[in-house]
Amino acid sequence: MEIRDIEIFLTLAEELHFGRTAERLHVTAARVSQAIKKQERQIGGALFARTSHHVSLTPLGQQLHDDLLPVHRGLQRSLERAALAAKGKTEVLRLGMTSSNVEDLRPVLDEFSSRHPGCMVQIRVVGYNDPFTALRHDTIDVLLAWLPVREPDLTVGPVAYTEPVVLCVSSAHPLAKRDSISYEDLADETVLTGAAPDYWREALIPAHTSSGRPIPKGPTAVDGTQLLAIVASGEAVCPVHAHALRYYGRPDIAYIPIHDAPLSRWALSWYTNSETDRIRALAKVVEDLGPMAL
Repeated sequence: MEIRDIEIFLTLAEELHFGRTAERLHVTAARVSQAIKKQERQIGGALFARTSHHVSLTPLGQQLHDDLLPVHRGLQRSLERAALAAKGKTEVLRLGMTSSNVEDLRPVLDEFSSRHPGCMVQIRVVGYNDPFTALRHDTIDVLLAWLPVREPDLTVGPVAYTEPVVLCVSSAHPLAKRDSISYEDLADETVLTGAAPDYWREALIPAHTSSGRPIPKGPTAVDGTQLLAIVASGEAVCPVHAHALRYYGRPDIAYIPIHDAPLSRWALSWYTNSETDRIRALAKVVEDLGPMAL
């Protein structure tokens, strides 16, 4: 089995969706399907049970996943250490982000690099449909996510920055002509969903307005690309963080301030049982610099 096919298998085992797997690995869904069929022929049994609406691991697939995952991680770490050594680095810290505003973190990253020149920070994209699994599966070391984070096995560190919340709408939507809106206005709209767990999503997209009116839930998106496509079509609207104005500006999208939304606070968090000196060092930099206002 080739390394790329192993990556496809492990990613599909995590996503349980051919399209999302293809998107994460920057291949076609057909390539994913071909790789899985090839593996199943070689092994002699089905690795996934699939219907038109559902994908799940078979017992054989689960066994292969459990055997391959630590081997694959060890191989990745070996390659990373070799690459680091070639660049004169000795350590790596994998920072997961549900957003793409890496440049906003430049003061933190530059200060960390200055204090710890032998450690490279690698940015990893984390889907907001399931942001905390990456910490538990050891695919990232530390996560930057909006608060609150109420996971008993995770440690919540210092706040890196705060920012307002805005409504992402189609530029053709009537709300796009407004100077600002209220969460109350969302009771009359279909609102995109996807972030999980529920308490974490509702910090950004409440289930009800302050007067108790339900906010209708619409289609699901797992990342910014899907979100913008759905919103631009006019199918739904969605509260997002204000850095989207700088990183996701498009002529078919408008961003309207939500005047009664509290500031979002973005903080570091990590799996408590996997805390390292590198994680503590990054947290110390964030703590020393204090929360930035974006």
